[in-house]
Amino acid sequence: MTTSTFSRRTMLAGAAAMPLAATVASTRPAMAAADMMGATLPRFNRIRIGGFEVTTLLGGTRTVPDPQTIFGMNASEEDFAAASEANMIPTDKAQFFFTPTLVNTGSELILFDTGLDGGATVAAMQAAGYSADQVDTVVITHMHGDHIGGLSGDGGVTFGNASYVTGSTEYDAWAGMDNEGFEAKVRPLAEQMTMIEDGGSVASGITAMAAFGHTPGHMAYMLESEGQQLVLAADFANHYVWSLGYPDWEVRFDMDKAAAAATRRRMLDMMAADKLPFVGYHMPFPAVGFVTTRDNGFEYVPASYQFVMD
Repeated sequence: MTTSTFSRRTMLAGAAAMPLAATVASTRPAMAAADMMGATLPRFNRIRIGGFEVTTLLGGTRTVPDPQTIFGMNASEEDFAAASEANMIPTDKAQFFFTPTLVNTGSELILFDTGLDGGATVAAMQAAGYSADQVDTVVITHMHGDHIGGLSGDGGVTFGNASYVTGSTEYDAWAGMDNEGFEAKVRPLAEQMTMIEDGGSVASGITAMAAFGHTPGHMAYMLESEGQQLVLAADFANHYVWSLGYPDWEVRFDMDKAAAAATRRRMLDMMAADKLPFVGYHMPFPAVGFVTTRDNGFEYVPASYQFVMD
C-alpha cells in the first residue's frame, strides 16, 4: 500500500493557482445561449425476430387530460393514485401513443393498422426507409378510428398496391353499425379484403389470435420465424400501467368490458409464462416490451437491448 503525502509547498501552489482559474473564467466572453430544442421521440424503431424485420412506427402521440375517465373507471381514486405514484406518472394527464407496425418477412411487406391518418404513418415509414407503394398487405386488427384512419385520405387510398386483411367477426359487427369512419374508410375496400378467423394465416409465420372484447372481433397476431416469436397485441391493453398492470380495471374504449378483461388476463398470462415479447399499439413508444407477473396483476417491462445483439 502506498500513502500519498502533500507538502506545505504543494498545498500553497494549488491555492495560488485557484484565483487565476477563477479570473480566467470570469473574463471569458459569454457565448450565445443554445436554442432550446424541445423533447423528441424517434419516428421508428426496428428489431429482428428470426428472419423477420419488425418496424414500429410512431403514427402520433398526444397528451390527454383526466385519465381516470378513461382507465380504471371501476377503481377508487385512492387506488388509481397509488398505482400512478408507484409508477411515477401523474394522475391528471396521460400520454397516448399510436403505433402502426411493419413486418418485412423477406418476401412481403405487411402493415398492421394505419394510424389516425395516413400522412403521419407514411412519414414515419419514409423515415424508416419505406414508401407507401411498397406495402403488399394491410392488416386491420380492429375498426377503431385510430387504426383505420390512415387507410385513405383526400388523395384517395393511401396504400395503392396493397391488399387487405381483417377479422370476419370484426368486419361483420361494424358493417351492422351506423359508423361514419367504417363507412368512409373500410367498406369501400371490402372487395379487396380477405376475412380471416382465429388461427387464420396472413402469411407464412403470421397467425391471427382472437382477442375479443375491446371490439367484437379484435385480433392480435403471432409472429414466428426461425424459432423466435413476438405478439402483435394491438389494443388488448391500452395503457402500460392502468390497463396492463391492472387487467380488471375497466377501460372506456372497451366495447365489452368483461370480455376485454378476460382477454387481458388470458393474453398476459400466456406472454408472462412464455416470456414472449410483444408490440402494444398504445404502449410507450417504441412499444416493444415484455410482461411479468406482479401480485394479482402484471408489470410491463420495456425492451432494452435484447433485439440489437448479434
